[in-house]
Formats: sequence, structure tokens, C-alpha cells
Amino acid sequence: MNLALSWNIGYRYWRARKNNAFASFITLFAVSGILLGVAALIIVSSVMNGLEGQLKQRILGAVPQLTITSGQAMPDWQQLTAPLIKQKQIVAISPSISTQAMLQSASNISAVQVYGIYPELEKRNLAMINQQFSGSLSVLTPGSYNLVLGAELARRLSVSLGDKVRVLSGDGVVYSPLGPVPSQRSFHIAGIFETGSQVDASLAYIYHDDAQRLMRQQAGEIKQLRFYLKDPFLVSQVEPRVQATFNQAGLDVTITDWRESYGHLFSAVKMEKNMMSLMLSLIIAVAAFNIVSALVMMVVDKSTDVAVLKTQGLTTANVMAIFMIQGSLNAILGLLSGLLIGVFITLNLNSILSALGISILGEGHHLPVQLEWTQLSVIVIGTVVITFLATIYPALRAANVQPASALRYE
Repeated sequence: MNLALSWNIGYRYWRARKNNAFASFITLFAVSGILLGVAALIIVSSVMNGLEGQLKQRILGAVPQLTITSGQAMPDWQQLTAPLIKQKQIVAISPSISTQAMLQSASNISAVQVYGIYPELEKRNLAMINQQFSGSLSVLTPGSYNLVLGAELARRLSVSLGDKVRVLSGDGVVYSPLGPVPSQRSFHIAGIFETGSQVDASLAYIYHDDAQRLMRQQAGEIKQLRFYLKDPFLVSQVEPRVQATFNQAGLDVTITDWRESYGHLFSAVKMEKNMMSLMLSLIIAVAAFNIVSALVMMVVDKSTDVAVLKTQGLTTANVMAIFMIQGSLNAILGLLSGLLIGVFITLNLNSILSALGISILGEGHHLPVQLEWTQLSVIVIGTVVITFLATIYPALRAANVQPASALRYE
């Protein structure tokens, strides 16, 4: 097959003015459809990626990503976890203890998940919280009975720094002649954090030993460890290795991870992102059908030329290549234009919205945008494949033109 000859003819057909005005309109419509589809897919996917990344940082940065709970104390937990901390996916390991409790202020009461931590071992987690922090984390010291809670929870309880709240824990219940009595103790509000997510309404931190005293446990014993991962979404790959390490040490442990509490939220975000990508991909598919229509009309318009070329010895493969090249050039033009426009708008989306006076999330808030080059490559390859396949049928129609029939009345 003489590909250079097919390229020259196909390129000349692509550049030449069309005799059929309707075919020209359909071609323009197809190129515009690919442009809009690719640009919209890049912009929307980047915004959805930003939303997912923001949720991952704000929510999964403030809650345990992977938790190991043992029925017995682990006095040598640092030595036990030394091989695990060397693994690429595990960033940090620290002792923790948690309890479901009620926080009672002078005016209201609210349910909360209380985590007992050692602040000096929680640098990664608390560094994220410090970005939106009022107060000092250094006040979380043993015996101080200080508490750090989320901003939304503080608003519900109508409390601020320095106020007292009563913490009633479901663990450590004692039974009296009047019935079960929950463990309770007064705590001072030493800090308020705001991550901008739902954990602001359901999370509180206290010192690890204070939490154990609240739950009527032996202070200083380590029975629970929380793991911070490089990518929380890969927790299923980390769990078997962690389980094996503790089993080899003869410890019977229970493993829980963030998916039990927040898996439904991220599943919903992922499904929404996939559905949006599917709907926008349909725009590209419709544009590909328009390429089919435009090429079929071009084949009809150039049937005489094809017949003459065939009589000159042009092969069936050459004829197919002519129209496949012509259709692919239209697709590439739309793809490159959509790619440039989509990337430009994505990188400057918040500036463009501000210039237009549009505030989608409210005054002072910006859309989270995260452009992923891997996803961009998938969009480009997918568009090229779809549009290339769309050129096959018109090319076959052109290859089946019979010179005798096409030139009968010429």
C-alpha cells in the first residue's frame, strides 16, 4: 500500500472547499462537538478530582485510616511495628484509643467520637489540623483534661475556648442499684479546629492517658495503634501485611479502616465522577457519528474521483486510507483544540469565574481543581480510538465503489 499517495490525496480533500455545503456544516459540527466534549470532560474531571482530593485530605487526614486493636497491652509496640514503618505505603504509626461519647454543655448535648492521642506522635495529623486551628495543641498534656473539638460541634454546643463540657463515655460503665451509670468527667476546651468537612461536627481529641482514665482503663497501656498511609485508597493492600506482622508476634488483633465509616461517601463521589465522565464522553461519541455522516457524504460526492483513481491502479487499501486520513484529520483538529482550551480553562478556572463575577461555592471559596496527566492521556487516547473507528465504515463504502457503475454516465 502506497501510504504517502493516500496521505497526499486525503490531505488535499481535507483542505479543499466542499461542493456540498451541508457536508461542510456537518464536518464543522463534528469538529466542534469533539472540541466541546474533550474540553468539558477535562474541566469537569479536574474539578471532580479536586473535590475527591480535598475530601481525602480533610476527612481521611483527621480520622484513623487503619486501626489495629489488641485484647492485650503492647508494651513493645515500637519494636513490633518497626518493619511496617519501613514500608512505602505506611507513613506513620501512633498509639490511639477511641470511644463514642456525648458532649454536654450548659445549653446543649451532642454525640461525638473521642480519640485519645499522644500529640508528640501525631505530627502528621495535627499539622493538617493546625492549618485551621484556634488554640494550642501543646495543652493536651496528661492530667490536664483538655479537649480539642471541631468547629461545627462547638457551634452546636454554643461553647468557645476556655469553656467546660462534660464528656459521658459509653465505655467504663458501672452498675449501681439505680442502673448503669456512664463514665463521665469535665474537660476544658483548649482548641477548636475546622477542616471544612463533616468531621468538624463529630470529632474530638483528648490526651491518651486522660481518655483511658475516662474509660476506666489502666493509663499508659497501649492496646490500639492507628496507621497513616501515603494513599488511604490503597488500604486494602496494606491490611494483609499488617495482619501478618501481628499474627507472627502471637497477637490476636482486630483491624478496622476508614472505609467502615466513610467508604459510602467516597463511593458516592467516585460514582458521580464516573457518571459525569460517561455523560460527557457521549458528546464525543455523538461527534464521532457526525464524522461518519460527513464522510459518507464526501464518499458520495467523490465517487467519480474514486472510480478514476481505481482505474489508474489505486488499491482498495489506498482508497480506504484516503478517507480514514481525512476523517482522522477532522478528529485531531477537534481533539487538539479541545485539549488546549480544556487545559487552559482548567488551570485558570477560578480566575475566569472571578472575572465573570461567578461564585459557585460562595464568596471567598474556590473550586478545587486537580489536573491529572494520566487521566488526560486516557481522554486523548479514547478520543483518537473512537474517532478512528468512526472512519472505517465510510472508508469501506468508498472502497466498494465500482468504477464501471460510477463512470457509466460520465
